[in-house]
Amino acid sequence: MPALVSIVMRTKDRPAFVRRALRSISSQTYRNWELIIVDDGGARGVVDAVVAKSDATVRERTRVISHPESLGRWQAANAGVRAARGDLLILHDDDDSWAPSFLSRATDYLESHPDRVGVVSRIEIVWERREGDSFTELRRELFLPDSVAPLLMDQQRFNQFVPIAFLYRRTLHEKLGLYDESLPVVGDWVFNTRVLEIAALEYLDPTPLVYWHQRPSGVGVDGNSVIAASDDHRRLDALLRDEEFRRTISREGAGGALYFERRLRETEELMKREFELLRQESLHPLRSAYRRLRRRFVK
Repeated sequence: MPALVSIVMRTKDRPAFVRRALRSISSQTYRNWELIIVDDGGARGVVDAVVAKSDATVRERTRVISHPESLGRWQAANAGVRAARGDLLILHDDDDSWAPSFLSRATDYLESHPDRVGVVSRIEIVWERREGDSFTELRRELFLPDSVAPLLMDQQRFNQFVPIAFLYRRTLHEKLGLYDESLPVVGDWVFNTRVLEIAALEYLDPTPLVYWHQRPSGVGVDGNSVIAASDDHRRLDALLRDEEFRRTISREGAGGALYFERRLRETEELMKREFELLRQESLHPLRSAYRRLRRRFVK
């Protein structure tokens, strides 16, 4: 029997987004799924009303968990994970969407790769503007088009994939625990980093099957956390890196860090000098041409 996929969706007072997300889920060619919607402190009855007007498949397979007050982004995610019954899990943010073949392709991959803890789809960013209950698409672009795989070394810089792109085995939570509820943001970056520390991941396909919707001018309930809460992202990113750096220093001493900091400073100074030379040459094209000829012909 096909594996049961548990889809966890967090939301609060965003019925237009939920309606679109439900269409994304109901369009999946893979049919063995359940949906847990965690209404994290939203107005009473809003989510239930949206689900009630959805198609029969969504109504039959959806459970709604309502928090009377908002507990937070990752508390809501964990509430859904705890309620999930499937062996495979994924977080479907209420403002994102899938291609109809995503779950089918991802579950096929995990069935044929039992050694893999999960799989990541390539992502297409959809820039949009909300107008009432409808959305106007502005443009699209591929996210990390040159990435060969979700690599740990790249993950150290910034999050290489968003939750809706990552279908994973629930055994990961048995190994790593739940999402970190102490973090208002970047909980997915922390969890994904811990995943990549214990296991390698691959992309499903060169074609993106996941659509990461972003609204650059969105505020309030329309906002994306990565944009609307960008200050929180920067602050938590810096604090988490500093905490990990302290652990490294206490364990290994400061010698290596001091050495590489000096080399980095020297490299920065060298780059500044080179850029200044390039700037000067751009102001004197004849001098630049002379130097190129001299380097080529004068030994």
